[in-house]
This record gives sequence, C-alpha cells and structure tokens, in this order.
Amino acid sequence: MEISGAKMIIESLKNEGVEVVFGYPGGAIMNVYDEIYKQNHFQHILSRHEQASIHSAEGYARSTSKVGVAIVTSGPGFTNAVTGLATAYMDSVPLVVISGQVPTTIIGTDGFQEIDAVGISRPCTKHNYLINKLEDIPRIIKEAFHIANTGRPGPVHIDIPKDITAELGIFEYPKEVNIPTYKPTINCNKKQLKKAMDAICNAKKPLLYIGGGAVISNCSDEIRKFAKLANIPAVETLMARGVMGHTNPLLCGMLGMHGEYCANMAVHDTDLLISLGARFDDRVTGRLDEFAKKAKVIHIDIDPASISKLVHTNYPIVGDLKVTLQSMISELDEVQVNDYSNWLELLAEYRKKEPLKFIDSSDTLKPQWVIKRVGELLGEKAIVSTDVGQHQMWTAQFYPFSRPRQFITSGGLGTMGFGLPAALGVARAIKDTELVSINITGDGSILMNIQELMTCVESNLPVINIVLNNNYLGMVRQWQTMFYENRLSQTDLIMQPDFKMLVESFGGCGYQVHTKKEFDLALKDAIKNKKVAMIEVLVQRDEEVLPMVPNGHALNEMTLLGDE
Repeated sequence: MEISGAKMIIESLKNEGVEVVFGYPGGAIMNVYDEIYKQNHFQHILSRHEQASIHSAEGYARSTSKVGVAIVTSGPGFTNAVTGLATAYMDSVPLVVISGQVPTTIIGTDGFQEIDAVGISRPCTKHNYLINKLEDIPRIIKEAFHIANTGRPGPVHIDIPKDITAELGIFEYPKEVNIPTYKPTINCNKKQLKKAMDAICNAKKPLLYIGGGAVISNCSDEIRKFAKLANIPAVETLMARGVMGHTNPLLCGMLGMHGEYCANMAVHDTDLLISLGARFDDRVTGRLDEFAKKAKVIHIDIDPASISKLVHTNYPIVGDLKVTLQSMISELDEVQVNDYSNWLELLAEYRKKEPLKFIDSSDTLKPQWVIKRVGELLGEKAIVSTDVGQHQMWTAQFYPFSRPRQFITSGGLGTMGFGLPAALGVARAIKDTELVSINITGDGSILMNIQELMTCVESNLPVINIVLNNNYLGMVRQWQTMFYENRLSQTDLIMQPDFKMLVESFGGCGYQVHTKKEFDLALKDAIKNKKVAMIEVLVQRDEEVLPMVPNGHALNEMTLLGDE
C-alpha cells in the first residue's frame, strides 16, 4: 500500500519508539499535522511558541537520555526554533527537529514563509538534512536518530518541503544505519590508557575534573567507583552536578567562575588533572594560561575535536567515557596507586577554611535559603530545572544533587527562558512517578517563555515555578555593580506583573511569600494541588553570587564573601 510522505514521517517516529512530540503547526507542515490527528502512536504536546517546543524536547531528553522530538513549520516557525537548537547543540543534547518547508517548486523564489532553514541550522546542529525525494524519508529519519544519540550527542535538523509530504510511495523502514563517514570511536587506545594509568600511579595530587559528558554517557557509577578505589578527589562542572553525589567525601564541589573555594584551589594545586567528558569552557578555566598550571592533563572524550582544543593534553584518550572508565577500573587491579592522604588533608583544610556559605537574615528571604530549603524538603524527589542568571548559580551551589540528570539547565548558551518549557518536558518525562518537576527562575527569565503556563495547564503538567524576585536582571546587575561603578543600565525591573494573578489567569495556582513559614506552606500546597504553580518569593534585592572569579583572573583569584 502506498502512503503519503507525511504518514511516512509518523510511521518512522513510531518505529523509533517516540512517545511524545512537542510542536506547533503551520502551513508548510500541515500535511504532517493532519497525520498526527489521525494517529495514536505518540502524544503531541502543543507548545505556545516554537522556541519552547525545542526547550521542552530538551527537558525531556536531558532527564531521560532519550532523543527529544519537535516539529515546527517553515519561515518564522523555524527561526523561532533556532535558539532551542543552539541551546541543545552547546550542551550536546540529542534532538530530532523536523521543520516544514515551502514546496520544492517555490524554494529559492522568496515564497511566503520561505527561509533557508538548512543554511541557518548548519552552525547550530550536529547534522542537518533537506529532503528532496520521497523515498529518502525513512532512511534520513533513521540516520537522524542514530546521529543524534551516538558519539557526542546533539540536535539533528530535518527540513521537508510540503509537496514531498503529500506525495505517495511505498514505506519501508530500514533496520540498520550505514554511514561510512560517521563512525564514533567507542573503545579507547589501550596504549594511551596504559600511559594515563601510569601517570595516575605516579601523581601526588591527582584530581578528577568531571564534565557534562559524564552525564551523557551515563557513567556516574563508574566514576564513583573509580574515585573510591583510587581515593582520588573530584570537582564537577555546572553540567556535571550530581555525578558524584553531594554527600560523597571525595567531592570538592563545583569549579569555575562561581565555583567553591576548595574546588578551585584543588585545580590550582593539582599535579595531574583527569578530565572526564569536559570541554575546558571559559567559565570553568578562568584565565587560561593559569589554569591547572602545575598539572599534566589526561583528557578522555568521545569527541576528538575537543581534545587539546583549549588546553594542551599530555595523555589524549578518545573513546566512550563509560567504556573507558570500565577499562580503567580493571587496570586498578594490576597497578599500585600512590597514597594521596596528604593531598586529601590539604583539600579538607581548604573546605574548612572557606566553606560555601551565605549570611542568613530574619528580615528578608535570602535566595540561597530558598534553594537550600527546597533541597531539605524534596531532596532526591525533585528534578530541578533553572533559567539563567544568579538563581542558576545559587541552585548549582546550594541544591543537594544526589544523582545525574537531576539538574536541568542551559550551560553553554546560557538561554534565559529555558527553565519553564524545559521543566514542562521534564514533567512529561516523569509523569506517573512520585518525582516533582521544579523550575527555579528569576523575575527576568520567567517572562521570556511565560506563555508555556498555558501548555502546562492544557497538558496537565504540574511544574512548580519558584520565582526568586529581586526586581533586577540580577546577574547583569551584579556585574554592573562590581565592574561598571554601579551604573545600572536597564537592569532595574521597576514594572512587574502580579505573578500570583498571572498564573491563576492561566488556570494554575499562585502564591506570593515574604517569610520562611509562608514559603514552606506554599511549596507543600503546590505539590499537593498537582497543578502548574508559581511561587513568587520576594528576596533580598542586592544579594551577590559568591565566590566569583572576575573575568580575566585565575581560579585561585576569587572574590569571597566579605571581600566585596
């Protein structure tokens, strides 16, 4: 039986086991949406903006390790989606995004809602396709899912003209993928591994530097086991929070611009930095020529382009991190590592000297207290998404993350407006469980995709939004205060909506709190109601995110609480 190109897309998604698609219809993708209406293979969640569709697919993918799927239309539908693609690309999130395109006869004529989607998406996708033949649909979709979720994951974009979705043909979905030019290295070079293990055995101050690749490769258990067997301390990047678990005695904390004193000093003092799926981002390294200056570097990554890109690597190892760590654990049975007790004692002194802290107040709510309190009340039961800004850094610092994929945030691109739609995707992923989807956001970020409150209500997704309202674009204000002589250009948010009334107008639950007791009651009530909620917390306006490594400074040159 012949079926349309549109139905081939639906059948292909069915073959890939897709259970939910986020999207927004329009003219060029209308044939596909007609088939979505007829099918019962997966749920479609209607976002209220295409950027939010991609972020929701990201939240779903980041929290499950499955491929997130979104469908949008041509022209402005696609350009709205580009921010989401770039966000996913920077953080290596596996997505397949399908966009409609004008008919092939109109391409290149500046037709209505025509845009060069493939040209635009090329810099911010792992791969992209323009389908120009009906028979290519099954193969391309099969390849897209394979590329998105193998090697270093990332978003794959498929652009399909409207006339192709209307053509009829025989559907046959391929059983295997064969891409001769795409063969990610899974197993590392044994000789390189042996050299790295020798370096570990000879080191006096080794340090595990854990990046987002550890989350992607699902190797938290292997990292914890290796660290424990070898007795090597560890630091985590923003994207790796939860890999070691917050109670792990070998964890020095998060490193980087807003990293903990102990973690940054550990990097400064180490003589062997063991990078596990990290990319040496500038917010992590600080002044690059001073980063881990005393150390030799082992860099393990599945992406060979990441190795020695920014920091010279003495022991490069290309391979899947989980597989490589399993080999390293096996090697530990055959080698004798050093006694690192003196090194661990030094790090304990750093931790004691300058623990992560804030000055609590009985007069005003501190944002750090709010985040710690959410951790005390929910702990492992919450998956926490954030927007971008001060609240993001406080969450990374003060929430007690116990496992990977518990912290969902935009790291590389730093996308304001990410939190609510991402938490929506998380809520769909954890549906029918006892887990809670929390979005910790700011009064600036939340307004950027506020329309997704309607999506939450319509799809019965009980995201709890905690808005830390300081009436500022907080992180920009902090920089203006510290480095621009307090010239607060366009960061004082004088006009604000009534957030309680706003969420209630969408059909959700709203709360405004001024005290600790009110916050506890609001959070417990929001969880009980099982509806989208917004808890506006009126926090101290001028609180800073500290420690902070000023731009252009080394990691050991931190501004600490009391220095400012």
